[in-house]
Amino acid sequence: MDGKTAQDQVFRRLIWLMPAAFAPHIVEEYAGGFPRWVTQTLGGSFNNLAFALNNAVFMAIMLALTIWTSRSGSRLATFLLIAWGSGNLFWDGLFHIVTTAAFDRYSPGLVTASLFYIPISLVVGWSSVQSRSISIRGFLAALALGAALLGLVIWYGLFHFAT
Repeated sequence: MDGKTAQDQVFRRLIWLMPAAFAPHIVEEYAGGFPRWVTQTLGGSFNNLAFALNNAVFMAIMLALTIWTSRSGSRLATFLLIAWGSGNLFWDGLFHIVTTAAFDRYSPGLVTASLFYIPISLVVGWSSVQSRSISIRGFLAALALGAALLGLVIWYGLFHFAT
């Protein structure tokens, strides 16, 4: 991939919105007491230390994949970024929206998930396919992998950490 088309250049710029949105989302979750919410609302077991460590690692991975994709334009980098980004932004955004509705209680992170995560995911996803940085089949596979990653995080991260 030569990375010289205008659509490719737009895609490589847009992907930086993902880590940029991740930071305020984590602040909202922390300020809203997400670990406490998990314990009280979902019956999981989560604490502030696990929350901080998880999100530091998740941000580092997001930044590494964004840098790799931005610099290389490789299909593998794009696939992994879309998978990671969809799990951490798109599917996580839906998680906050659905759990708020299901439990009739604010899920810490709902505001940034609604305002940033979902729109940015849609724009980056559309751009990734339009720029031909990833095929439709690859994009759908990355979305499925992202959903599985978030499912694993929810299952393990929220229900297997000790408080």
